[in-house]
Amino acid sequence: MKIYQVDAFTDTPFTGNPAGVCVLSDPRDDAWMQKVAREMNLSETAFLKERADGYSLRWFTPAVEVELCGHATLAAAHILWETGLLARHQPARFHTLSGLLTAELRGEAIELDFPATPDEPAEAPAGLADILGAKVVNFRSSRFDHLVELESEAAVRGLRPDFTRLKSLPVRGLMVTSRAASPGFDFVSRFFGPAVGIDEDPVTGSAHCCLGPYWSRRLGKNEMLAYQASARGGTVGVAVKGDRVRLRGRAVTVMVADLMAA
Repeated sequence: MKIYQVDAFTDTPFTGNPAGVCVLSDPRDDAWMQKVAREMNLSETAFLKERADGYSLRWFTPAVEVELCGHATLAAAHILWETGLLARHQPARFHTLSGLLTAELRGEAIELDFPATPDEPAEAPAGLADILGAKVVNFRSSRFDHLVELESEAAVRGLRPDFTRLKSLPVRGLMVTSRAASPGFDFVSRFFGPAVGIDEDPVTGSAHCCLGPYWSRRLGKNEMLAYQASARGGTVGVAVKGDRVRLRGRAVTVMVADLMAA
């Protein structure tokens, strides 16, 4: 069985967010998939299984299964087209814990159609500013994560959060964001998810299903270009269309291996 490592939301190897992609020929149980994800030790590993109307798709971090993952979906679609399992003109259809997700090739980029996960008013956890080491300008919450706006891109880039205390928050992760100061971008972000085994995720597509609607309201525009300011960095095109969010990015395969313990 082949297993692939793909850098997503980038066209440059060793940047963006690496994801494992495993195309299953036979069904595998949850425990086996979790062990493979732990062995890969990437933020997510995607498992695909062909079905009559597309592919079933599941995502595992090294610690848990997650309900929605953008970069590993981008990586999975990239592998289907790159290996010829799908013709380049065919859309990819994924049946997931978050419903039907689709992906299409747009030139050299891949566009994902995801459900929006809108932010809502919420009370900030006690001591959040101390956990982050930064002044909180605005606090919101979504289905999966908390959203924190800081006063500047420099503040976002300079964050050194207390991961031990951050892990105690009862959410998947923390999105930290601000307006962009970097030319060409609308907003920047970072994503911290120690509760699901990822101290910092390099580029988090699913977070932009919340960040997109949030910044669409703030900036008065539906199409935006975002930068996730992790050490690896990555670029995400975001288009808000009602209760859906289109995420656009590129991907590059960096490794193909034979999974001997299949």
